[in-house]
Amino acid sequence: MEANTGTAPHAPSADRTAPHTPAADGTTPPRALATEAVHAGRDDLAEMGLHAPPIDLSTTYPSRDSRAEAARIDAFAAEGVVDDGPPVYARLGNPTVARFETALARLEGTESAVAFASGMAALTAVLLVRGSARLRHVVAVRPLYGCSDHLLTAGLVGTEVTWVDPAGIADAIRPDTGLVMVESPANPTLAELDLAEVARACGTVPLLADNTFATPVLQRPAESGARLVLHSATKYLGGHGDVLGGVVACDEELARGLRQVRFATGGVLHPLAGYLLLRGLATLPVRVRAASATAAELARRLTADPRVDHVHYPRLGGAMVAFEVRGDPHEVIAGVRLITPAVSLGSVDSLIQHPASISHRVVDAADRRSAGVSDRLLRMSCGLEDVEDLWRDLDRALGPVPVTIPAPAATGTVGATATEGLRGAARGRTAAAR
Repeated sequence: MEANTGTAPHAPSADRTAPHTPAADGTTPPRALATEAVHAGRDDLAEMGLHAPPIDLSTTYPSRDSRAEAARIDAFAAEGVVDDGPPVYARLGNPTVARFETALARLEGTESAVAFASGMAALTAVLLVRGSARLRHVVAVRPLYGCSDHLLTAGLVGTEVTWVDPAGIADAIRPDTGLVMVESPANPTLAELDLAEVARACGTVPLLADNTFATPVLQRPAESGARLVLHSATKYLGGHGDVLGGVVACDEELARGLRQVRFATGGVLHPLAGYLLLRGLATLPVRVRAASATAAELARRLTADPRVDHVHYPRLGGAMVAFEVRGDPHEVIAGVRLITPAVSLGSVDSLIQHPASISHRVVDAADRRSAGVSDRLLRMSCGLEDVEDLWRDLDRALGPVPVTIPAPAATGTVGATATEGLRGAARGRTAAAR
């Protein structure tokens, strides 16, 4: 198993708390993450006489006080301020979506969160906000999700990107640098970065960390100094493969700019999607821990398999595993029957895909390979099926075991840090859900 570089945060403990939980009387202690996942965004329901959050599908809202409405729109247009008054128009905000934003901000430990129609809409909004301040230069570390890479490289929203190794971040920053962007664990190699060290290298430039793979169950980048935490909410936050969305958790200053861009460009999250995402958060800790235990076990078996050259599994743990096969990866994709051969990840069912053909196809082939995305790499998102059923399906798809190739010695392919990832995931199996 290949060891990923960088020092990852330690495996999460069962008693970790969400630091921004508001105390009703000033003395209530912070609640554990598992508790927040269930209750954040729903705290007022009992007082309303409700158990399930309501879905507000209105596109517009009546108001007979047009002067007050005009003042509220002026404040929003000027500063992105959202007050406690009645809604005006769904493109400015929606009560159901706001519940999801409140909950996600609490889980990530940030002041605010702003939701969008997709993860790419969320990233686009960040780039537009920084660009509007004449800070169009971005420093980024590969690998990133393929479409994120493409958006930066193509300059479609006026950005200029400098790709660097983590050690080169500080030297690459210029007066017009508006953002440093990283993803850890990275898509699809699961390479990890020391986010605190990266944040120090950024200085005063905001760090955006894509936390889609880890989720706040495994790490909270804001605790390490990231000012923006990006999620493709389509993945683990939704968790069932039936909702599209994106969200940025950040401080309120940046959130105001993001709301302005969302209003102007129209990349809003539909309220039904907001409802499904809020529902998905309730089971997020349980799902991530269960799927992570399965991923760790599959990574262990793949590491010892002579049909596999390298296995990538993060020290942080998680439900993603990537591996490079010695045979034809396309045959593996065609051979699975229980595992779904499809792009995306984070669902209750397991998915497998070939990054060089799909998720990272839009990245230049040379850039793909230099970032560690080989043509024989497969990426698997482990779901909630029984691990033995998944292994039987994967074992069959990998084909016959070659008799002329000896199984690799454990010390030859398993790095100490990768082994620690498996141990951390094993600890996660026995830890209480937070």
